[in-house]
Amino acid sequence: MLGHLPAQEYWEATSERNEKGKGFCVDNRAFRQAVELIDGAEHILVTTHTRPDGDACGCVAAMTQVLRGRGKTVRPLFVSPIPDWYAFLFEEKVPVLGESVQVEDLVGGRLGRIDLVVILDTNSYGQLPRFEDYLRRTDAPVLIVDHHVTSDKLGRVEIADHTAAAAGLVLFEFLKDVGWSIAGKVAEALFVAIATDTGWFHLRNTDSRVFRTCAELVDLGVDSNELYRKLYQTFSHARFKLMATMLDRLELHLDGRYASQYLVREDFERTGAAYRDTENMVNECQRIGSVVVAALFVELRDGRIRCSLRSRPKGEQAIDVSEIAAAFGGGGHKMAAGTYLPAPIGHAMQLIRDELAKRL
Repeated sequence: MLGHLPAQEYWEATSERNEKGKGFCVDNRAFRQAVELIDGAEHILVTTHTRPDGDACGCVAAMTQVLRGRGKTVRPLFVSPIPDWYAFLFEEKVPVLGESVQVEDLVGGRLGRIDLVVILDTNSYGQLPRFEDYLRRTDAPVLIVDHHVTSDKLGRVEIADHTAAAAGLVLFEFLKDVGWSIAGKVAEALFVAIATDTGWFHLRNTDSRVFRTCAELVDLGVDSNELYRKLYQTFSHARFKLMATMLDRLELHLDGRYASQYLVREDFERTGAAYRDTENMVNECQRIGSVVVAALFVELRDGRIRCSLRSRPKGEQAIDVSEIAAAFGGGGHKMAAGTYLPAPIGHAMQLIRDELAKRL
């Protein structure tokens, strides 16, 4: 298979096909350079953005297994805890920066040598709290695999495709193109990455490319029904109590086109839920027919307000919530974005409402 060729031979074997326009959306020079980086490294750290979602967790799990299968020493690391429902993707508990691992452990080499850093599903310092300190101090090259428009150009090599629905899709196409094994747990992790970032295939980013890829993964043995059960039918009672609190505070504004919801620190203490339990909760109010934009405001332990924004088309156009998030130092996609705002929570909510009023 192509993946067993040295990097130069691999490039020569694939360049003719890509010149004919049959390759993927990523320039295959990035594929060649990524193979060279990986082939030249023995000790690889793999990580992703803060508040890792299914795309991030799936990519980390898949890349970790692929690299270990190629004989590399791989150290997966998260910069914040993962939701419980993604834990089944990993054979062992992955360390979390700031908990079992500190930045100084990385800088001081106490975790061992790191020849390469692989960052998945983000290319922004702002999405890598604390880990950015290590990035600014290390000489190890960085490989990026991402699908977001927002970019701080962190990588020596960047496999980035802004047209892809998920980073898992970009990673799948890279692995397939270089001929590296996609089977078993790797296929399962990639399916999770793609399916979750498309809202289990109902979001607007779900295209034929997504369906073709997931069909291939099913052919490789993925049980989509069992994955759905693990992801969406294993929530805790505490999470449901938290969601009930959020829905009780739902308010509609701007002729019903904007829905706002909020949670404060006491809600987590009272229900026993964790902050990571809020993943995808912002989507619940989009079941209301009039809602075009939804926002969930969460008061964090450090006093900041985290704002998650979602948009959906009404007619031909959709509000670009990444522009709203960017106005406050955040970012994301056109229809899914987020940012951090100063307290109090009422002030934060008014800031977003004022921005939306200009657009709605």
